[in-house]
Amino acid sequence: MMKSVRIIFGTAAAWGFLLLVPGLFGEARFNAAMPPAISHPEFYYGFHGLALVFQLIFVMIAIDPTRYRPLIAIAILEKIAFFAPAMILYQQGRLAAGGPFWGAMIDGLWALLFALAWWLSRNGQAKIEP
Repeated sequence: MMKSVRIIFGTAAAWGFLLLVPGLFGEARFNAAMPPAISHPEFYYGFHGLALVFQLIFVMIAIDPTRYRPLIAIAILEKIAFFAPAMILYQQGRLAAGGPFWGAMIDGLWALLFALAWWLSRNGQAKIEP
């Protein structure tokens, strides 16, 4: 069971790094594809930085899912934090079925996979002594 958890989180981390690192160099491309241009680039780079930090958390979970099992619940919330608002915005007609929409759908899928990993890891939870 823990092997499945390792695969889920290892794959999530790899996927995240592959998608996010190029974004650090893609502000101009983003501005061209999604007008109007970003007026506060600190939000753009802050998002990418924070999302990259979460990939490191996914790596930690993949390395030792038993020890870091409590972080799995936080990882689920991290995915829902984009998925849920994006779905609400889509329902309100404020988000088109383009890149951000599909990114949110993928995050929803990751949230489900993370919930599966949390469930699979329930019996392997060890008591960590200080």
